[in-house]
Amino acid sequence: MELSLSSSSLRIYGTSPHYTKPSINTKCKFYETVFKFPESSTFRTNSYSIKRSSTLVSTRFPKQFSIKACGQVGAAGSDPAVDKVADFKDAFWRFLRPHTIRGTALGSVSLVTRALLENPNLIRWSLLFKAFSGLVALICGNGYIVGINQIYDIGIDKVNKPYLPIAAGDLSVQSAWFLVLSFAVVGVIIVGMNFGSLITSLYCLGLFLGSIYSVPPFRMKRFPVVAFLIIATVRGFLLNFGVYYAVRAALGLTFQWSSPVAFITTFVTLFALVIAITKDLPDVEGDRKFQISTFATKLGVRNIALLGSGLLLINYIGSVAAAFYMPQAFRSSLMIPFHAILASCLIFQAWVLERANYTQEAIAGFYRFVWNLFYAEYIIFPFI
Repeated sequence: MELSLSSSSLRIYGTSPHYTKPSINTKCKFYETVFKFPESSTFRTNSYSIKRSSTLVSTRFPKQFSIKACGQVGAAGSDPAVDKVADFKDAFWRFLRPHTIRGTALGSVSLVTRALLENPNLIRWSLLFKAFSGLVALICGNGYIVGINQIYDIGIDKVNKPYLPIAAGDLSVQSAWFLVLSFAVVGVIIVGMNFGSLITSLYCLGLFLGSIYSVPPFRMKRFPVVAFLIIATVRGFLLNFGVYYAVRAALGLTFQWSSPVAFITTFVTLFALVIAITKDLPDVEGDRKFQISTFATKLGVRNIALLGSGLLLINYIGSVAAAFYMPQAFRSSLMIPFHAILASCLIFQAWVLERANYTQEAIAGFYRFVWNLFYAEYIIFPFI
Protein backbone atom coordinates (compact mmCIF):
# COMPACT_ATOMS: atom_id res chain seq x y z
CA MET A 1 0.00 0.00 0.00
CA GLU A 2 1.28 3.46 -0.82
CA LEU A 3 0.28 6.73 0.85
CA SER A 4 1.29 10.07 -0.60
CA LEU A 5 0.31 13.42 0.88
CA SER A 6 0.55 16.91 -0.48
CA SER A 7 -1.01 20.18 0.59
CA SER A 8 -3.87 19.78 -1.86
CA SER A 9 -4.40 16.08 -2.46
CA LEU A 10 -4.33 12.67 -0.92
CA ARG A 11 -3.91 9.49 -2.92
CA ILE A 12 -4.55 6.10 -1.41
CA TYR A 13 -3.77 2.82 -3.07
CA GLY A 14 -4.95 -0.39 -1.44
CA THR A 15 -6.07 -3.81 -2.43
CA SER A 16 -8.71 -6.22 -1.29
CA PRO A 17 -9.84 -9.45 -2.92
CA HIS A 18 -11.34 -8.84 -6.37
CA TYR A 19 -11.74 -5.12 -5.80
CA THR A 20 -10.68 -2.39 -8.19
CA LYS A 21 -9.55 0.87 -6.66
CA PRO A 22 -12.13 3.62 -7.11
CA SER A 23 -11.06 6.92 -8.53
CA ILE A 24 -11.17 9.87 -6.15
CA ASN A 25 -12.91 12.79 -7.79
CA THR A 26 -12.48 16.41 -6.93
CA LYS A 27 -15.72 16.87 -5.02
CA CYS A 28 -15.66 16.23 -1.29
CA LYS A 29 -16.14 12.52 -0.83
CA PHE A 30 -14.90 9.98 1.69
CA TYR A 31 -12.93 6.87 0.84
CA GLU A 32 -11.64 4.39 3.34
CA THR A 33 -8.87 1.85 3.41
CA VAL A 34 -6.80 0.25 6.12
CA PHE A 35 -3.27 1.20 7.04
CA LYS A 36 -1.06 0.25 9.92
CA PHE A 37 0.32 2.87 12.29
CA PRO A 38 1.81 2.81 15.75
CA GLU A 39 -0.68 2.24 18.54
CA SER A 40 -1.58 5.87 19.26
CA SER A 41 -0.70 7.59 16.02
CA THR A 42 -2.54 10.68 14.77
CA PHE A 43 -1.24 12.56 11.75
CA ARG A 44 -2.65 15.82 10.46
CA THR A 45 -2.15 18.14 7.52
CA ASN A 46 -4.10 21.24 6.56
CA SER A 47 -6.98 19.22 5.11
CA TYR A 48 -6.65 15.63 6.31
CA SER A 49 -6.42 13.60 9.45
CA ILE A 50 -5.45 9.97 9.91
CA LYS A 51 -6.47 8.39 13.16
CA ARG A 52 -7.21 5.06 14.68
CA SER A 53 -10.73 3.78 14.22
CA SER A 54 -12.41 0.66 15.51
CA THR A 55 -15.75 1.24 13.83
CA LEU A 56 -14.89 1.97 10.21
CA VAL A 57 -12.96 -1.18 9.40
CA SER A 58 -13.64 -4.81 9.84
CA THR A 59 -12.85 -6.21 13.25
CA ARG A 60 -10.97 -9.02 11.57
CA PHE A 61 -8.08 -6.61 10.88
CA PRO A 62 -6.64 -6.10 14.39
CA LYS A 63 -4.69 -2.95 15.15
CA GLN A 64 -5.30 -1.45 11.77
CA PHE A 65 -6.48 2.00 10.99
CA SER A 66 -8.97 3.72 8.77
CA ILE A 67 -7.90 6.48 6.46
CA LYS A 68 -10.51 9.05 5.53
CA ALA A 69 -9.66 11.28 2.63
CA CYS A 70 -11.68 14.29 1.63
CA GLY A 71 -10.53 16.02 -1.53
CA GLN A 72 -10.63 19.77 -1.94
CA VAL A 73 -14.08 20.89 -2.96
CA GLY A 74 -14.84 21.25 -6.62
CA ALA A 75 -12.20 21.96 -9.18
CA ALA A 76 -13.23 24.50 -11.78
CA GLY A 77 -15.72 23.05 -14.22
CA SER A 78 -16.56 19.98 -12.09
CA ASP A 79 -19.93 18.49 -13.07
CA PRO A 80 -21.88 16.89 -10.18
CA ALA A 81 -23.91 14.82 -12.64
CA VAL A 82 -20.74 13.36 -14.15
CA ASP A 83 -19.43 12.62 -10.66
CA LYS A 84 -22.63 10.78 -9.74
CA VAL A 85 -22.45 8.69 -12.90
CA ALA A 86 -18.82 7.79 -12.16
CA ASP A 87 -19.69 6.86 -8.57
CA PHE A 88 -22.59 4.67 -9.68
CA LYS A 89 -20.44 3.00 -12.32
CA ASP A 90 -17.86 2.08 -9.69
CA ALA A 91 -20.51 0.79 -7.25
CA PHE A 92 -22.25 -1.15 -10.04
CA TRP A 93 -19.02 -2.88 -11.06
CA ARG A 94 -18.28 -3.93 -7.48
CA PHE A 95 -21.89 -5.09 -7.13
CA LEU A 96 -21.38 -7.48 -10.07
CA ARG A 97 -18.40 -9.14 -8.31
CA PRO A 98 -15.99 -8.95 -11.30
CA HIS A 99 -14.12 -12.17 -10.52
CA THR A 100 -17.35 -14.16 -10.93
CA ILE A 101 -18.20 -12.30 -14.15
CA ARG A 102 -14.79 -13.23 -15.57
CA GLY A 103 -15.39 -16.89 -14.72
CA THR A 104 -18.82 -16.91 -16.35
CA ALA A 105 -17.65 -15.05 -19.46
CA LEU A 106 -14.55 -17.19 -19.91
CA GLY A 107 -16.55 -20.38 -19.45
CA SER A 108 -19.18 -19.48 -22.02
CA VAL A 109 -16.67 -18.20 -24.60
CA SER A 110 -14.50 -21.29 -24.12
CA LEU A 111 -17.38 -23.71 -24.61
CA VAL A 112 -18.72 -21.85 -27.65
CA THR A 113 -15.23 -21.85 -29.17
CA ARG A 114 -14.86 -25.58 -28.55
CA ALA A 115 -18.23 -26.37 -30.15
CA LEU A 116 -17.37 -24.28 -33.20
CA LEU A 117 -13.93 -25.87 -33.57
CA GLU A 118 -15.60 -29.28 -33.56
CA ASN A 119 -17.91 -28.19 -36.39
CA PRO A 120 -16.08 -25.52 -38.43
CA ASN A 121 -18.16 -26.16 -41.55
CA LEU A 122 -21.33 -25.01 -39.74
CA ILE A 123 -20.02 -21.63 -38.59
CA ARG A 124 -22.16 -18.70 -39.78
CA TRP A 125 -21.84 -14.99 -39.07
CA SER A 126 -25.53 -14.91 -38.17
CA LEU A 127 -24.66 -16.89 -35.05
CA LEU A 128 -22.57 -14.04 -33.68
CA PHE A 129 -25.53 -12.03 -32.36
CA LYS A 130 -27.05 -15.14 -30.79
CA ALA A 131 -23.78 -15.95 -29.05
CA PHE A 132 -23.48 -12.39 -27.76
CA SER A 133 -27.06 -12.38 -26.47
CA GLY A 134 -26.37 -15.65 -24.67
CA LEU A 135 -23.32 -14.12 -22.98
CA VAL A 136 -25.40 -11.13 -21.87
CA ALA A 137 -28.03 -13.49 -20.42
CA LEU A 138 -25.38 -15.41 -18.48
CA ILE A 139 -23.92 -12.20 -17.08
CA CYS A 140 -27.43 -11.11 -16.07
CA GLY A 141 -27.96 -14.42 -14.28
CA ASN A 142 -24.60 -14.09 -12.56
CA GLY A 143 -25.44 -10.51 -11.54
CA TYR A 144 -28.79 -11.61 -10.10
CA ILE A 145 -27.26 -14.37 -7.98
CA VAL A 146 -24.38 -12.36 -6.53
CA GLY A 147 -26.63 -9.32 -6.12
CA ILE A 148 -29.39 -11.10 -4.17
CA ASN A 149 -26.67 -12.51 -1.93
CA GLN A 150 -25.38 -9.02 -1.12
CA ILE A 151 -28.88 -7.73 -0.34
CA TYR A 152 -29.42 -10.38 2.31
CA ASP A 153 -25.84 -10.38 3.61
CA ILE A 154 -25.39 -6.68 4.43
CA GLY A 155 -24.54 -7.28 8.08
CA ILE A 156 -22.13 -10.10 7.28
CA ASP A 157 -20.49 -8.11 4.48
CA LYS A 158 -19.86 -5.16 6.80
CA VAL A 159 -17.57 -7.51 8.68
CA ASN A 160 -16.23 -9.77 5.91
CA LYS A 161 -16.37 -7.60 2.78
CA PRO A 162 -16.78 -3.92 3.74
CA TYR A 163 -15.68 -2.86 0.24
CA LEU A 164 -18.89 -4.21 -1.34
CA PRO A 165 -21.16 -1.33 -2.40
CA ILE A 166 -24.24 -1.97 -0.23
CA ALA A 167 -22.17 -2.67 2.88
CA ALA A 168 -20.06 0.41 2.15
CA GLY A 169 -23.13 2.61 1.68
CA ASP A 170 -22.31 3.33 -1.97
CA LEU A 171 -25.45 1.61 -3.29
CA SER A 172 -28.88 1.69 -1.67
CA VAL A 173 -30.89 -1.45 -1.05
CA GLN A 174 -33.66 -0.05 -3.26
CA SER A 175 -31.21 0.41 -6.15
CA ALA A 176 -29.82 -3.08 -5.58
CA TRP A 177 -33.33 -4.57 -5.78
CA PHE A 178 -33.98 -2.70 -9.00
CA LEU A 179 -30.75 -4.08 -10.47
CA VAL A 180 -31.27 -7.71 -9.49
CA LEU A 181 -34.88 -7.79 -10.68
CA SER A 182 -33.82 -6.16 -13.94
CA PHE A 183 -31.07 -8.76 -14.37
CA ALA A 184 -33.55 -11.61 -13.82
CA VAL A 185 -36.21 -10.25 -16.18
CA VAL A 186 -33.77 -9.34 -18.97
CA GLY A 187 -31.97 -12.66 -18.68
CA VAL A 188 -35.12 -14.77 -18.85
CA ILE A 189 -36.47 -12.75 -21.81
CA ILE A 190 -33.22 -13.14 -23.77
CA VAL A 191 -33.01 -16.87 -23.15
CA GLY A 192 -36.70 -17.46 -23.82
CA MET A 193 -36.59 -15.62 -27.14
CA ASN A 194 -33.40 -17.25 -28.42
CA PHE A 195 -32.69 -20.66 -26.90
CA GLY A 196 -35.83 -22.72 -26.49
CA SER A 197 -37.74 -24.23 -23.59
CA LEU A 198 -35.07 -26.59 -22.21
CA ILE A 199 -32.37 -23.92 -21.87
CA THR A 200 -34.95 -21.46 -20.47
CA SER A 201 -35.92 -24.04 -17.84
CA LEU A 202 -32.28 -24.64 -16.91
CA TYR A 203 -31.68 -20.89 -16.72
CA CYS A 204 -34.66 -20.42 -14.40
CA LEU A 205 -33.44 -23.37 -12.30
CA GLY A 206 -30.10 -21.58 -11.89
CA LEU A 207 -31.89 -18.41 -10.74
CA PHE A 208 -34.01 -20.43 -8.32
CA LEU A 209 -30.99 -22.18 -6.80
CA GLY A 210 -29.18 -18.85 -6.51
CA SER A 211 -32.22 -17.42 -4.72
CA ILE A 212 -32.69 -20.16 -2.13
CA TYR A 213 -28.96 -20.01 -1.41
CA SER A 214 -29.40 -16.51 0.05
CA VAL A 215 -33.08 -15.67 0.61
CA PRO A 216 -34.90 -16.45 3.88
CA PRO A 217 -36.53 -18.64 5.00
CA PHE A 218 -34.52 -21.07 2.86
CA ARG A 219 -31.06 -19.47 3.17
CA MET A 220 -29.31 -22.67 2.19
CA LYS A 221 -25.92 -21.08 2.70
CA ARG A 222 -26.43 -21.97 6.37
CA PHE A 223 -25.96 -25.64 5.52
CA PRO A 224 -22.44 -26.34 4.22
CA VAL A 225 -23.18 -29.44 2.13
CA VAL A 226 -26.28 -27.98 0.47
CA ALA A 227 -24.49 -24.66 -0.10
CA PHE A 228 -21.53 -26.07 -1.97
CA LEU A 229 -23.75 -28.46 -3.96
CA ILE A 230 -25.78 -25.46 -5.17
CA ILE A 231 -22.64 -23.61 -6.23
CA ALA A 232 -21.21 -26.67 -7.94
CA THR A 233 -24.47 -27.33 -9.79
CA VAL A 234 -24.90 -23.76 -11.05
CA ARG A 235 -21.29 -22.97 -11.93
CA GLY A 236 -20.32 -26.49 -12.89
CA PHE A 237 -23.03 -28.55 -14.56
CA LEU A 238 -25.68 -26.00 -15.58
CA LEU A 239 -23.25 -23.54 -17.15
CA ASN A 240 -21.23 -26.09 -19.12
CA PHE A 241 -24.06 -28.35 -20.22
CA GLY A 242 -26.37 -25.44 -20.96
CA VAL A 243 -23.93 -23.47 -23.10
CA TYR A 244 -22.74 -26.49 -25.06
CA TYR A 245 -26.30 -27.69 -25.65
CA ALA A 246 -27.37 -24.22 -26.82
CA VAL A 247 -24.46 -23.92 -29.26
CA ARG A 248 -25.12 -27.32 -30.82
CA ALA A 249 -28.81 -26.47 -31.14
CA ALA A 250 -27.90 -23.17 -32.84
CA LEU A 251 -25.72 -25.13 -35.27
CA GLY A 252 -28.66 -27.43 -36.06
CA LEU A 253 -27.15 -30.43 -34.25
CA THR A 254 -28.65 -32.75 -31.67
CA PHE A 255 -26.92 -32.82 -28.31
CA GLN A 256 -24.06 -35.25 -27.94
CA TRP A 257 -21.35 -35.33 -25.31
CA SER A 258 -17.81 -35.12 -26.62
CA SER A 259 -14.94 -36.37 -24.47
CA PRO A 260 -13.45 -32.86 -23.98
CA VAL A 261 -16.82 -31.37 -22.99
CA ALA A 262 -17.53 -34.24 -20.60
CA PHE A 263 -14.05 -33.64 -19.17
CA ILE A 264 -14.47 -29.88 -18.64
CA THR A 265 -17.94 -30.34 -17.11
CA THR A 266 -16.61 -32.86 -14.61
CA PHE A 267 -13.46 -30.84 -13.96
CA VAL A 268 -15.28 -27.56 -13.38
CA THR A 269 -18.00 -29.14 -11.23
CA LEU A 270 -15.34 -30.46 -8.84
CA PHE A 271 -13.51 -27.15 -9.09
CA ALA A 272 -16.73 -25.32 -8.17
CA LEU A 273 -16.91 -27.46 -5.04
CA VAL A 274 -13.44 -26.20 -4.14
CA ILE A 275 -14.49 -22.59 -4.77
CA ALA A 276 -17.57 -23.17 -2.63
CA ILE A 277 -15.56 -24.28 0.39
CA THR A 278 -12.56 -21.95 -0.01
CA LYS A 279 -14.69 -18.83 -0.53
CA ASP A 280 -15.53 -19.00 3.17
CA LEU A 281 -11.90 -18.93 4.29
CA PRO A 282 -11.64 -15.12 4.48
CA ASP A 283 -15.14 -14.87 6.01
CA VAL A 284 -14.83 -16.94 9.17
CA GLU A 285 -15.25 -14.04 11.59
CA GLY A 286 -18.42 -12.66 10.02
CA ASP A 287 -19.91 -16.13 9.51
CA ARG A 288 -19.39 -16.98 13.18
CA LYS A 289 -20.85 -13.67 14.28
CA PHE A 290 -24.02 -14.22 12.26
CA GLN A 291 -24.17 -17.97 12.99
CA ILE A 292 -23.55 -19.04 9.39
CA SER A 293 -22.25 -22.59 9.50
CA THR A 294 -19.53 -23.31 6.96
CA PHE A 295 -16.82 -25.92 6.71
CA ALA A 296 -14.30 -23.20 7.53
CA THR A 297 -16.07 -22.33 10.80
CA LYS A 298 -16.53 -25.98 11.70
CA LEU A 299 -13.21 -27.52 10.67
CA GLY A 300 -10.87 -24.53 10.73
CA VAL A 301 -9.15 -22.48 8.05
CA ARG A 302 -6.06 -24.68 7.74
CA ASN A 303 -8.00 -27.91 7.30
CA ILE A 304 -10.27 -26.44 4.64
CA ALA A 305 -7.35 -24.92 2.74
CA LEU A 306 -5.66 -28.32 2.71
CA LEU A 307 -8.90 -30.04 1.69
CA GLY A 308 -9.43 -27.61 -1.19
CA SER A 309 -5.85 -28.05 -2.35
CA GLY A 310 -6.22 -31.83 -2.20
CA LEU A 311 -9.40 -31.81 -4.29
CA LEU A 312 -7.75 -29.62 -6.91
CA LEU A 313 -4.77 -31.96 -7.04
CA ILE A 314 -7.19 -34.83 -7.70
CA ASN A 315 -8.55 -32.77 -10.59
CA TYR A 316 -5.09 -32.30 -12.07
CA ILE A 317 -4.06 -35.92 -11.57
CA GLY A 318 -7.28 -36.99 -13.28
CA SER A 319 -6.56 -34.63 -16.18
CA VAL A 320 -3.11 -36.11 -16.73
CA ALA A 321 -4.53 -39.64 -16.48
CA ALA A 322 -7.25 -38.82 -19.03
CA ALA A 323 -4.62 -37.61 -21.48
CA PHE A 324 -2.61 -40.80 -21.01
CA TYR A 325 -5.53 -43.19 -21.42
CA MET A 326 -7.43 -41.30 -24.13
CA PRO A 327 -4.78 -39.90 -26.49
CA GLN A 328 -7.29 -39.98 -29.34
CA ALA A 329 -9.56 -37.50 -27.49
CA PHE A 330 -6.97 -35.10 -26.04
CA ARG A 331 -3.75 -33.44 -27.10
CA SER A 332 -1.42 -35.09 -24.62
CA SER A 333 1.51 -32.87 -25.56
CA LEU A 334 -0.46 -29.87 -24.24
CA MET A 335 -2.75 -31.33 -21.62
CA ILE A 336 -0.16 -33.21 -19.57
CA PRO A 337 2.49 -30.50 -19.09
CA PHE A 338 -0.13 -27.75 -18.62
CA HIS A 339 -1.89 -29.53 -15.77
CA ALA A 340 1.40 -30.67 -14.26
CA ILE A 341 2.55 -27.04 -14.12
CA LEU A 342 -0.71 -25.88 -12.56
CA ALA A 343 -0.51 -28.67 -9.97
CA SER A 344 3.04 -27.60 -9.08
CA CYS A 345 1.92 -23.97 -8.72
CA LEU A 346 -0.92 -25.09 -6.46
CA ILE A 347 1.43 -27.03 -4.20
CA PHE A 348 3.71 -24.01 -3.99
CA GLN A 349 0.83 -21.67 -3.08
CA ALA A 350 -0.37 -24.07 -0.40
CA TRP A 351 3.16 -24.09 1.01
CA VAL A 352 3.25 -20.27 0.97
CA LEU A 353 -0.06 -20.18 2.84
CA GLU A 354 1.29 -22.61 5.43
CA ARG A 355 4.46 -20.58 5.89
CA ALA A 356 2.40 -17.41 6.32
CA ASN A 357 0.51 -19.15 9.14
CA TYR A 358 -2.84 -18.54 7.46
CA THR A 359 -2.95 -14.80 7.98
CA GLN A 360 -5.87 -12.86 6.52
CA GLU A 361 -3.70 -11.47 3.72
CA ALA A 362 -2.31 -14.89 2.83
CA ILE A 363 -5.78 -16.46 2.80
CA ALA A 364 -7.09 -13.74 0.47
CA GLY A 365 -4.11 -14.28 -1.83
CA PHE A 366 -4.70 -18.03 -1.88
CA TYR A 367 -8.38 -17.56 -2.75
CA ARG A 368 -7.46 -15.23 -5.63
CA PHE A 369 -5.00 -17.85 -6.85
CA VAL A 370 -7.75 -20.52 -6.86
CA TRP A 371 -9.82 -18.30 -9.13
CA ASN A 372 -6.81 -17.77 -11.41
CA LEU A 373 -6.51 -21.55 -11.76
CA PHE A 374 -10.20 -21.63 -12.68
CA TYR A 375 -9.69 -19.02 -15.40
CA ALA A 376 -6.62 -20.85 -16.71
CA GLU A 377 -8.57 -24.08 -17.26
CA TYR A 378 -11.16 -22.38 -19.44
CA ILE A 379 -8.50 -20.50 -21.39
CA ILE A 380 -6.71 -23.70 -22.37
CA PHE A 381 -9.84 -25.85 -22.83
CA PRO A 382 -10.58 -25.14 -26.54
CA PHE A 383 -7.10 -26.32 -27.48
CA ILE A 384 -6.78 -29.59 -25.54
